[in-house]
Amino acid sequence: MQRTVRAPEATQAGQRATPARRAELSARIIATLAALGLIVLIAIGSRGLRDFDSALIGYAVATVFTVAALAYRYTLWIGRPPTWRYFKAGWVNFLSVKNFLRYTLLIPKAWWTDILAQTFILKRGALRWIMHMCIFWGVILSLAVTLPLTFGWIRFTLIPPDGYQAWFFGFPIFTFPIAAGTGFAIFHALDFSAVLLIVGLTIALWRRLVNAGLLVIQRFGFDLMPLVLLVAIAVTGLALTADSAWFAGRFYWFISLTHQAVVVLWLISIPFGKFFHIIQRPASIGVTLYQTVNQDIEHYGAQPQTGRCKRCGQQLPSEQFVTDLKATLNDLGQHYDLGGDHGALQDYCPTCKRVLRGQAYYGLMGKRFL
Repeated sequence: MQRTVRAPEATQAGQRATPARRAELSARIIATLAALGLIVLIAIGSRGLRDFDSALIGYAVATVFTVAALAYRYTLWIGRPPTWRYFKAGWVNFLSVKNFLRYTLLIPKAWWTDILAQTFILKRGALRWIMHMCIFWGVILSLAVTLPLTFGWIRFTLIPPDGYQAWFFGFPIFTFPIAAGTGFAIFHALDFSAVLLIVGLTIALWRRLVNAGLLVIQRFGFDLMPLVLLVAIAVTGLALTADSAWFAGRFYWFISLTHQAVVVLWLISIPFGKFFHIIQRPASIGVTLYQTVNQDIEHYGAQPQTGRCKRCGQQLPSEQFVTDLKATLNDLGQHYDLGGDHGALQDYCPTCKRVLRGQAYYGLMGKRFL
């Protein structure tokens, strides 16, 4: 009898756990493929490791681990019902020829406002925008220079007496003189990105030390540690240049080892910390396209595809949005059917939702409600 009662519960628990196990398995497979893909690209780009610098192996191993962890976490994040519904709808809208012709400039504009220039932050304050721009572009420029050099994808060879040849994936790209501005800019690109980082990180740390709202909610490991690691990366990176220029490389080995250790720690922290939102952010472009397509009445012709509140008739978000919201809540096991002809809670505007809740309380408690 005891077994008869427990068996259905165990079966239901197993059924609930199966999608989670499947999602985790898929994430592991994708993470493994991402790591193997990067390793193959490193082997190809460095011409069978002939152009790979063994002194940079710490950076390479940490990057492979980070790529695998990012792929794993991103896959799990994308697989969640709300995220997956937006993600899928965004790609469907993006691949639509009709949408492409009508919204040709929407994607480039979204990339500019949401990613490259982040103008939405400028509305919150100029100093905050400068901080984000310095940190974002400092990180992007640093990675754009460091990773290809680490993987052996980019290398430079001397062309006597005063020139350099740049190579990419074993193919010659361009030549440039050592002493000219081009050579100086290329060989000091990481110094420029370090200065950008220091400016942005100084503002960020200052805000986190004086802003009462941030002091209340910030966590050291999640909010402060990534910033501290970036400060250490920028400072030790500039110290390498200073040591080479002013001290004839006397402390280069110690500084380079310290710099590499800090970079490895930061790389490993990306999938699990604050900077994971950099990987998530491009998905917002798909959300922008989804919202624009579904809210543009002209796109559908004369009949608007927007819902109306069942109680007061106020216009709701797009019909597709409301339908997707109901489906997502259903996937999460949350049901808000009000019964009868009342529909679902999502068919009402925020004001009417509060009225319905008040009416339900009054119906339950009677005069005691007042």
